[in-house]
Amino acid sequence: MLSAAEQAQHSMTAEQPPLERVRRRYWGRYVASAAIIVVIGYIVAAFARGQIEWQTVGRFLTARTILMGLVNTIVMTILAMALGIALGVITAVMRLSSNPVLSSIAQGYVWLFRGTPVILQLLLWFNLALVFPTIGIPGVFALRTVDVMTPFLAALLGLGINQGAYTSEVVRAGLLSVDTGQYEAAKSIGMPRLQALRRIILPQAMRVIVPPIGNELVSMVKLTSLASVIQYAEMLHNAQNIYYANGRVIELLIVGAIWYLVVVTLLSFLQTRVERRYARGAGRASSRQ
Repeated sequence: MLSAAEQAQHSMTAEQPPLERVRRRYWGRYVASAAIIVVIGYIVAAFARGQIEWQTVGRFLTARTILMGLVNTIVMTILAMALGIALGVITAVMRLSSNPVLSSIAQGYVWLFRGTPVILQLLLWFNLALVFPTIGIPGVFALRTVDVMTPFLAALLGLGINQGAYTSEVVRAGLLSVDTGQYEAAKSIGMPRLQALRRIILPQAMRVIVPPIGNELVSMVKLTSLASVIQYAEMLHNAQNIYYANGRVIELLIVGAIWYLVVVTLLSFLQTRVERRYARGAGRASSRQ
């Protein structure tokens, strides 16, 4: 037997009709998606109907001059990033040093090269002969700066040293992310500071350092195009030389854009693989907690 209260509640439930499920409408999403599709369609149609010779794009996509420029772009990217990472690690260690002289020098380096445009630095390196006509050791040997400072060397120094200033901040953030107990543990067993950095601190900091460094590598691929202002024969410079001769500006720019996208896509894939490799230990550590 049900009590009076239970019977009343049961009767009210029985009389209540089932709730109708109403699907929520996301009108803002629909309008935004439609607008994006219209804009993309308009851009595609503009390129399709425009006065673009796609045969020219296909012909110059594998032209020897373009491929040589692509090789120079990749070589400059690798060398400039290597120089930037080396300078970045050294500068980050100097910034964290208890020596005020080393710390001040590192801060001044970062302030100077992060505070001026890359293209300005490239032009300064390329025109260094106006300040230092000769380079060498007095009384031993001397070389004309205009002969030494080729477009390749000027681009390498300009891009690499500038990159070092940014990389130092990335490395410094990675080193600071490691628990101070790791430093103290290394010190307690008599491990020198540099050895502790190399064998204990840096391997743990790599999980924080790798993603932004990978992003900087992708940016460096595109930054090499600035070296065209000092006549370094990278891909954009070679593409410009071609369209100055044949007048097919858009076609050659599209060729350059395609190759930049190919290189960046490959580097992004490689970056993802490296990030997963260094994140494996963190995933196991978090799963135990």
